[in-house]
Amino acid sequence: MKKFWVLLVAGLSLLMAGCGIEQAMPEKKTEPVELHVAAAASLTDVMQELASAYEQAHPEVKVIFNFGSSGALQQAIQNGGQTDLFFSAAQKQMNVLEKEGLLAENTRKDLLCNELVLIVPADGGSVSLNDFRQLPDGAIKHIALGEPKGVPVGQYAEEVFTKLGILEEVKAKAVYGSDVRQVLAWVESGDADCGVVYATDAAVSKKVKIVAKAPADSHKPIVYPVAVLKDSTHQDVARDFLAFTANEDSKMLFAKYGFEVK
Repeated sequence: MKKFWVLLVAGLSLLMAGCGIEQAMPEKKTEPVELHVAAAASLTDVMQELASAYEQAHPEVKVIFNFGSSGALQQAIQNGGQTDLFFSAAQKQMNVLEKEGLLAENTRKDLLCNELVLIVPADGGSVSLNDFRQLPDGAIKHIALGEPKGVPVGQYAEEVFTKLGILEEVKAKAVYGSDVRQVLAWVESGDADCGVVYATDAAVSKKVKIVAKAPADSHKPIVYPVAVLKDSTHQDVARDFLAFTANEDSKMLFAKYGFEVK
């Protein structure tokens, strides 16, 4: 009798297996690759839109941004901050990283160009201004600028003021922002009479207007270099995102935001 029950149980087990009755295994969810991108503050709007398009085409990737002044981003990278790609607003910061051997070989390229402009609140504010040479005027009390030691827009502005021979007069009125978007915000709010930003930053705000463009020969060309970092843990994805930013659709998007594509 015992043998009968053993055979019966074995037979039922085989029957269940044959009918495909088996325990379902839980599906494992794959975590997306997190791509860490350090980008100059002036790229905030366009890079967020680019990342959205990239993520739609690559749902396995999540782009995480760190926006700020190029100088602050450079220092964060030097200090070991997690970064796969760096988009700088000037060559100076990228040169430092390259000299220290922190860039992935053959990934550095010049991506974009920009212009330097003088802005005032959209309603014109309390001063009449249409030329950089007017900045020493006594009616102008506060000029918003990027902090020149680490903020490229501030460095370019100082080159203009030096070329025009008005640097010391402007410095006496300057209020220094930690990045170009803070400069923009101060002019938008009226906390500053005017400010110097990139043309692309002025273009995304309805609260300011451009009153003058800096002469091209008054400062170094405003070029945005980009590179993959040598210590990136996602080299293939970083290189792919870099290639994506240079395709035809991306070029059109950069142009939409006022950048000149190299």
